[in-house]
Amino acid sequence: MKRRYFLKAGVLGTLGASLARADQKHYDSKEGPAKSIIFIYLPGGMAHQETFDPKPFAPLEYRGPLGSISTNVAGIRLGELLGKTAKVADKIAIIRSITHGEAAHERGTHNMFTGYRPSPALQYPSMGSVVAHEFGPRKNLPPYVCIPNQPNEYAGTGYLSSSYSGFGLGSDPASEGFEVRDLKVPVPDERFSRRRRVLDIVNTDFNKKQNADSVSAVNSFYDRAYSLIGDQNAKDAFDLEKESAATRDKYGRNTAGARMLLARRLVEFGTRFVTLTYGGWDMHDNIANGMKSQLPAFDQGFATLIEDLDQRGLLDSTLVCVVSEFGRTPKINNRAGRDHWPKVFSTVLAGGGIKGGMTYGTSNATASEPDQNPVNIEDWAATIYNRLGIVADKELMAPGDRPIEIVDGGKILTDILI
Repeated sequence: MKRRYFLKAGVLGTLGASLARADQKHYDSKEGPAKSIIFIYLPGGMAHQETFDPKPFAPLEYRGPLGSISTNVAGIRLGELLGKTAKVADKIAIIRSITHGEAAHERGTHNMFTGYRPSPALQYPSMGSVVAHEFGPRKNLPPYVCIPNQPNEYAGTGYLSSSYSGFGLGSDPASEGFEVRDLKVPVPDERFSRRRRVLDIVNTDFNKKQNADSVSAVNSFYDRAYSLIGDQNAKDAFDLEKESAATRDKYGRNTAGARMLLARRLVEFGTRFVTLTYGGWDMHDNIANGMKSQLPAFDQGFATLIEDLDQRGLLDSTLVCVVSEFGRTPKINNRAGRDHWPKVFSTVLAGGGIKGGMTYGTSNATASEPDQNPVNIEDWAATIYNRLGIVADKELMAPGDRPIEIVDGGKILTDILI
């Protein structure tokens, strides 16, 4: 093969990349009604029948061992263990017809964190990383924080630069003596300043010789870490000791309460996207006892979070989202539990330009499949991005100069928007 063939191929390759960039769909992201988002992930697959979509008139083997209760909104019922959430039902929207068809934990989790079905060809970025990419830091706080740490690989940056990773705390805010990793300087200030000056000199020389994402990401992390360490207001955002004993008691002195309270502090101080996880919801056995051990703490923390945001004037600008990777089987199994069921399940949205006191979509009489207004993952993700001010079909550049839409299709659920 002749040299001019390779030259020609090189020119065409460069031209092709240039054309791809020229054709890339671009929209400027401008803050929408939701200035921040608290993304509450309940890992394992929370049963919709025992929580947000009870079926009190179904046969016992479908209805399950727990009952249902009325709420402060006529016609909306919740599982019997959600008594406190029932009192804030006028401030939340329940989507009861979400569906994706992925029954494996990791695949369902991928869907809920990225808005994409898994692909062997590309690792997609999480919503938190997309928000960090589109808007960047605010008030010296990391734009994307994971409580207590990045919960899974799908909560990462995907094809985006690793500089858009979530900031992990390194410890649980519910633990005694909670401190955030990397916010405490281990040496005196003067020595720390000298070390930073030396590092800056080394980095300047190194950056002249290297140009890679990993180098830029490390530099970005250092710069943000210095900003956090040097900014008392930013450090205060992570300090639960600043909260009154009464507030901490109201949220609950437990894992759910502490994590939700810290999430509220972070959005109040300026963080754009907070992911927190709570509990284990993979209840194949004895679902009644499983729910009784997990749900009351969630109920207390979540209801208090909604009330607290509202009382502080933050609910209108903060989108709270409750998700799990799928629901559970319509019929109780022979171990008194429920198995994986992705055909239909429920999610919750509140604040941030979402109507309260409503449900959207329905499952059928046995909660086994969507009945009215089925919602796919793309619809759900596009709606969240819309509230944040991000156009979902905007294209970001993946490796190989491939423009990839933030969400591939999906219609905005206008009926639930204010």
